[in-house]
Amino acid sequence: MRRVYVLGAGITKYGKSPFSARELALEASRKAILSAQLSPSEIQAGFVANAFSLSEKQGHLGPIVMSGLGIPDAPASTIESACASGASAVREAWINIGAGIYDCMLVVGVEKVSQLDTITATTYFSFGSDYIFEGACGASFPGLYGALARAHMTKYGTTELQLANVAVKNHENALLNPNAHLHKKISVEDVLHSPVVASPLKLFDSCPFSDGAAAAVLCSEDYLRLKGRTLSEKILIRGSGRAGGTGALHQRKDLTTLGAAVLAGREAFNRAGLSYKDIDFAEVHDCFTIAELVAEEDLGFFPRGDAAKMTEQGVTKIGGDLPINPSGGLKAKGHPVGATGVGQVVEIFEQLNGIAGERQVKDSRIGLTHNVGATGGSCGVHIFELT
Repeated sequence: MRRVYVLGAGITKYGKSPFSARELALEASRKAILSAQLSPSEIQAGFVANAFSLSEKQGHLGPIVMSGLGIPDAPASTIESACASGASAVREAWINIGAGIYDCMLVVGVEKVSQLDTITATTYFSFGSDYIFEGACGASFPGLYGALARAHMTKYGTTELQLANVAVKNHENALLNPNAHLHKKISVEDVLHSPVVASPLKLFDSCPFSDGAAAAVLCSEDYLRLKGRTLSEKILIRGSGRAGGTGALHQRKDLTTLGAAVLAGREAFNRAGLSYKDIDFAEVHDCFTIAELVAEEDLGFFPRGDAAKMTEQGVTKIGGDLPINPSGGLKAKGHPVGATGVGQVVEIFEQLNGIAGERQVKDSRIGLTHNVGATGGSCGVHIFELT
């Protein structure tokens, strides 16, 4: 495998957008190409991460995006892996460049769902579960993650107050992120007294449906040299891991862990030649507050059952020993499904380049992204290093 670098990145505002998926994807793509100091004609191929484009009666997004950039001959495919579509697209581009098939690729993730009513949007989201056994039986994702939360509470004594601490932290971080969906300071009491969505999870334990797009330009080391770019102060994809898991919860032996995340994290760390101790900060998939705690334990950052205590002690805050979701995470930055995993890469790009503003993690050189599909049917983990 050749070395693969992140040369540029761009993102739109997350939230309820008046623009179409096509327009959002093009905005993020242009920003990424501009930050890479390239022209669109230098992009050789691409992947578009998306889950629900048919909500706008438009599939086959790859040619739409490439044509909008003025490069219709560049091949592009849509990647769908539920909420892990973004990480899956990054992984595919990493493989293509690492294998020498292409030298410069665009990865863009996009989602547009705000035009849908809540019931329709929730139904679309449930298609990412094992629909016959879960969605069709009334088990929405809040209900499924509620089951994970209850299992964690039963096994490790995690409390609703501890879950609330995750939400409060991520809302504080999102206040520092101009592209975040939710700019609202909340307290533990606000979380605990918000409406119950699926016990023990409440409204403020849950991420919002978001519109938005994010993009990254990936390239080979050879391409950097060809362009006369120095290799110092460039962002290397040091490790990549991807794994699958059972689609339905009833098939699992343990509801306090996502096996796909454990395996994907292990692969990423092995490929990188690093351990969890080397990570300066991480963007993890916190679609619900319990998901952040489970992710921290699955990746080995904290022993099983200890993640909630670490959050209480401020370890995962910006300025703590291991900042988690400085962007605000899915919980407050927002969750435009296809864009989420790529948006995590944008946060890595900004943090490692020292351009994250008030949410900057000081002296960070190694960051990690963790992007989960559904309740762990798929997961992608990537490790990035400022070389």
